[in-house]
Amino acid sequence: MLRVLLFLGTNLAVIVVASIVLRLLGVDSYLNQSGTGINFTGLLIFSAVFGFSGSLISLLLSKKMALWSTRTQLIEQPTNARERWLLETVQDLARDAGINMPDVGIFPSQQANAFATGWNKNDALVAVSEGLLQRFDEDEARAVMAHEIAHVANGDMVTLALVQGVVNTFVIFISRIIGYLVDRVLLKNERGHGIGFFMTTLVAEIVLGILASTVVMWFSRYREYRADAGSAALNGKVPMIRALKRLQADYERPNELPETLTAFGINRGHVDGFKKLFASHPPIEQRIKALESMN
Repeated sequence: MLRVLLFLGTNLAVIVVASIVLRLLGVDSYLNQSGTGINFTGLLIFSAVFGFSGSLISLLLSKKMALWSTRTQLIEQPTNARERWLLETVQDLARDAGINMPDVGIFPSQQANAFATGWNKNDALVAVSEGLLQRFDEDEARAVMAHEIAHVANGDMVTLALVQGVVNTFVIFISRIIGYLVDRVLLKNERGHGIGFFMTTLVAEIVLGILASTVVMWFSRYREYRADAGSAALNGKVPMIRALKRLQADYERPNELPETLTAFGINRGHVDGFKKLFASHPPIEQRIKALESMN
């Protein structure tokens, strides 16, 4: 709850500061003199409402969407020794992490992967791929489960949704200001919203959205280091290092997680060059080095 309140407070503070700065710089009065009549307070509220709506709705529906999109089969009652071991392992780790037992499932994919999702840490889902269970030994698989439990215990699903909401807010807000400037100041349109406003706003939202996604992905990469450290705290760093090294062998296998869940998986695959800015996971080599340097 504290994490949620801090992020909501941060977002509110950012909105207030942005409004004050714009007024102090004279942008508000300048645009009004130009006939645009922008209501900055109303625009900020509008942007925040729409900016957060999408991310929060996605968060609330995350478990159902994950089950459907990955074809994950929940383990209600274990039917074999492997499922029994998986349930007992997740139960032990959840207890050690101080969270409620999450739902546990297996999804059909030959890529070694796992993910966690859910709208809060006491109503989460942890799922693992068939490929990971087939090729990882129990210590390595337990380390991966500890990584996912750390994501849940850290509240990463909620935090990432709130970060996305903040980013969405500023993309909507700034793109509309740009649209107003082009339409009213450059194109001299003094009645309503002209085509210049709509076209400019659309282009600005696309461009700013792409740029803003690098901020969200940076935070996602930061989460991975924290989850690796959480796995080390719950289960020791050596098994997690071994699990990461084994994941490197799966680079050649295609990522079979939907894009909406990629940031919550443990294995994203290898990316090079400019694409690193948009990667949800840091390179495995860097994650291993970070673990090795831990005391």
